[in-house]
This record gives sequence, structure tokens and C-alpha cells, in this order.
Amino acid sequence: MSEQADITGSSDVVRLGDEGAAIQVVAQAILGLWEVVNNLTRLRPTWRERYRVTIFGSARTDSDHWVYDAVRDLAADLTRQGCDIVTGGGPGLMQAANEGARMAGADLDRASVGIRVDLPFEQDVNPFVTQMFDHRTFFSRLHHFVLVSDAFVVVPGGIGTVLETMMIWQLLQVQKLRDTPLILVGGMWSELVEWARTSMLRPDGPLASPEDFAIPICCQSGPEVIAILREHHNRWNANQEAAP
Repeated sequence: MSEQADITGSSDVVRLGDEGAAIQVVAQAILGLWEVVNNLTRLRPTWRERYRVTIFGSARTDSDHWVYDAVRDLAADLTRQGCDIVTGGGPGLMQAANEGARMAGADLDRASVGIRVDLPFEQDVNPFVTQMFDHRTFFSRLHHFVLVSDAFVVVPGGIGTVLETMMIWQLLQVQKLRDTPLILVGGMWSELVEWARTSMLRPDGPLASPEDFAIPICCQSGPEVIAILREHHNRWNANQEAAP
């Protein structure tokens, strides 16, 4: 019997000095953990009390900018309709949305939610968040948004907002998400969608399907967003009441 088997009672022990084998064990363990997480996230509650709208937007917009006021007022209107507001929990338009929820009398226990990521900047949670979640990676954070949201509203933002928008768009495209509005507010987003449509549907080599560009709903004003989400919220409520 080998020395390994004599000491441990097992012949499949991997010594830490065997760097290649040790790395392989760690990699297999990580992949196994991902599979466990994937299985757990297949579970969904049969019934949920409140409808949740995630608002994605810039961390850079100052509170004296007109867009800040517009996002705050939009979030307040949604809160009055009985929606929870979910953001990245940071400054800028995330703060505007959480402030709007608080302004409209959001439930202090949960109705103004922040899902933040650990960064060397933008560390402070905005003061209007009433329930906070922290993530070390963008990957788990984005997954969290998907798990808790019934609709997504995208307001002006930068590269991070584009990342969030494109992920939701693709999940809807491949039907990993269903019946979940993705509403893009403002001219920058309609221009982005038009660029994608023109570039990806070129007759000499299409890169997408025409129906993919009907997924994001482009709006120019808060009232348009409210009307879309009111209809979807009513349908969501009917489904909740019908749930066993």
C-alpha cells in the first residue's frame, strides 16, 4: 500500500505540492458549487406579495439635474401603484429612484431595495435604501437582479447600464426570462436599438432576428412607462390571485 493510502486510508489524495492536480481539484469544486447554485436558483416562490421594478441608471448624474427629478418622480409614481423599487443602491439615478420610493411612503422594511457590488469607488449606499444586499462580483449581482425583478426600466446611464440592459435583453431573447418588460427611457436608448437593428439585420449577413428588436420597449416619458407597467402589474396581480 502506498504512503498516501497508509496515512489517509485513501489512494486518491492530492498533495498540495502537486500544483497541477491541486488546481484541478479546486476548479472542479468551483464548478460543482456553480451547479448547486444553478439548481437552487431554479426555485421560485409560488406567491409573492409585491411587484418589483428594477431601475437601472447612471451613478454620475447630480441631484440638481432634471433627469434626477424625472427618475425620482417615476419611482414615486410606481411606488404609489404598489411596486417595490430595486436599484444598484448607489448614487446618481439609483439614488433618485430610491428617493422617489421613500418620498412616496415606501415600506421601510423592503420597498426601496439596493443591490450593490464591491468597488474601489461608489462605496456608499445611498441614504434612501431600506433593504441592502452586497455582492463581490458583477455576475452574482446581475443574477440577483434577474431573480427578484418583475420588470426593468432603463434610464440614462453609461457602460455599466449598457451591460445590465444587454444582459436582460439577451435573457429575454433566449427565453430564460419571460413576460418581463424591458423598458428603455430616452433618446440614447432608442438610438442604440436602432443602431443594433441596422447593424445586425444587414442583408449581406444578418446577426439577429427581426423579432429580437421588438423586445426592448423604447419610451420618451414617465407617463408612457407608467401606462405599460400598470397593465403588466394588473396582469401580474391576476396571476398571483390565481396561483394555488
